[in-house]
This record gives sequence, C-alpha cells and structure tokens, in this order.
Amino acid sequence: MLKLQDISFIVDSENSTKKEIIKNINLTIDDHKFVAITGPNGGGKSTLAKLIMGIEKPTSGKIFFNDTDITDMSISDRAKLGISFAFQQPVRFKGIKVKDLITLAAGDSISTAGACEYLSKVGLCARDYINRDVDGSLSGGELKRIEIATIIARNTPLSVFDEPEAGIDLWSFNNLIKVFEEFHNQQKSLIIISHQERILNIADEIIIIADGTVRSFGSKSEILPELLNGTGSCKFYQEVQN
Repeated sequence: MLKLQDISFIVDSENSTKKEIIKNINLTIDDHKFVAITGPNGGGKSTLAKLIMGIEKPTSGKIFFNDTDITDMSISDRAKLGISFAFQQPVRFKGIKVKDLITLAAGDSISTAGACEYLSKVGLCARDYINRDVDGSLSGGELKRIEIATIIARNTPLSVFDEPEAGIDLWSFNNLIKVFEEFHNQQKSLIIISHQERILNIADEIIIIADGTVRSFGSKSEILPELLNGTGSCKFYQEVQN
C-alpha cells in the first residue's frame, strides 16, 4: 500500500517568491490496484510521481510504502523496497548495451534469449536492439520501449509510469496496453500518468490532479464518464485532449 499524508511541494519562483506545486495531498493507493492519474498540463501530475519515487523531496508531509516511512529515503533505497519508475523522457546511457541494461534491471544474470523476451513484449525486434548502445542513436520512442522492458524485468510490486504513451506509435501503444493488462493480471500495483482514454479505461481507479490538488478520486465507473463528457469538475479534460 502507498500512502501520501499531507504532501506539499514548494519551489523557488521568479522574484524570490515561492510556488506551491503540490498542495497538501492525501492519498491511499491499495495493493494490486491499477491507478491512472490524469488532469491538465502543469497541474502537478509528474511532480507527484517524482515525489513518490524520491526524485523530488516533499516540502512537508510523509510518504509510506507498505507501512515503511520512505519520505527521506533515496531513489535507490525505494527501488530496493520494490518501486520502479519510468520517465516521460527516458534517460540515455552512453556505453551501456541494451542487454546489459535489462540484465541490471532483472538483478540477476539472464540469457540473451531472456533479454530478448522482454524486448519482444514492448514490440521491439530483439536481434536489432539487444547489442545496441542506450544512447543518442535510439529514437525517443525506442528508448521509451526499452525503458518499459526494464520495468518488466524488474518485476516490482509497484511501478510508476509518467506518460508512457509519449513518443510511441500506435502499433507499439497497443503492445503497451497488453503489457499494462499483464501487470494487472499478475496482481502488481500500477500508477500511470496519462491523458489516453484507452489507459484510463483499463484502470481500476482514476485520480484527477489539477492546480496541485486532488480534484477527484474514485473508481473508473465513477470518474471516466465525467471525463469523457467534459462535465462537472472534470470539464477541463476536453481542453487537454484538444
């Protein structure tokens, strides 16, 4: 279970003023849940994901993972506890081969065939990528799929994805939907930041973040109709999609 308790995040802004990006958020995400986070651009979604992973530290509040206070833990320590994170813009690793990166993610020695299996799950032809460097020779979409392959290899209880559809072609996106459904079927916990209706439609619960606050949080059957109709507190959704 992931619990965010009174989480706020404030940064220095122009003219020596302070800007509150996340405003006193309280959330509890139960085990084995697939939760989609959506909302307008600049509303704080990616910042919230980074706070969960430890890339950013909250100005105030506490974060608990399986009853352990992880608020002051490093990214590495959170990863050891079983949290994975996929960036909106994946990191490039000059001098590291794709197979080496997947092997590191798996935490054990795996065969070339084993690494290729992870690549095939994200729609990459393994023989074309297994010995490539994870550097500027790869497109953003290729890097995104390789990163998701490493998340599959890590096989952690909780995985957080920041807009996994960004830079992904339609055929690859269909593969990603299958990957997320497989995670869910394996009783893994998923948090995915997305505007994509197909991702929202396979989630158990949807959280709407706007202006640094939780505007709505409920089951897909409760929240999705409002999002698609552009009604009530969720009417911003049509603006985001246009």
